Amino acid sequence: MPHDPNRWSLTIAMTGASGAVFGQTLLQLLDADARVERIHFIPSENSLRVLAEEMQVSGRNGLVEKLLGRPSGKIQQLAENDIGACVASGSYPSDGMIVLPCSMGTLAGIANGLAQNLIERAADVCLKERRALVLCVRETPFNKIHLRNMSLAADAGATIFPVIPAFYDHPVDSAEMARQFVARVLAHVGLPQPGAFVWKPDAETPP
Repeated sequence: MPHDPNRWSLTIAMTGASGAVFGQTLLQLLDADARVERIHFIPSENSLRVLAEEMQVSGRNGLVEKLLGRPSGKIQQLAENDIGACVASGSYPSDGMIVLPCSMGTLAGIANGLAQNLIERAADVCLKERRALVLCVRETPFNKIHLRNMSLAADAGATIFPVIPAFYDHPVDSAEMARQFVARVLAHVGLPQPGAFVWKPDAETPP
């Protein structure tokens, strides 16, 4: 549970897996959520390549404003190599971390406790402090190494939340698909979103 339900502090990381629109949507929803007071955003070096290729968003400077379409007063961007940043310490108050999308390389580093960069270290802090850690892995097909690392991370306390959009809510486009997926992620950590699809027993399509 968060230390204050109306003053959430979350760490968000984007890594070098396909699905940049999901990370962008996550930042947009959190920035608009009045319950969220602070967001520490860590884009990996490899995520910048994906953002450029998938969304035509280039460069690290002003990245938050480019992704939101406006400045943000609550999102602080941190460098992946800033191992001394606040979220690298368990003494810094936080309600958890979401990695979306989460590459297999990042999963491996987290699952094996490598803590080689700020993303891996912040995730390690969440595990040792028993805080929420959601890894939205993005890869297909999975090999045995991927499966083993997901099992290791889950055993350590992480939630493995693969980027698998739903279709039973009849999304009209990829933006709506991303929004509904991200809403599921946020509901999982305790931040249900308005407008999120909720399955009703009398619906015709199975969940």
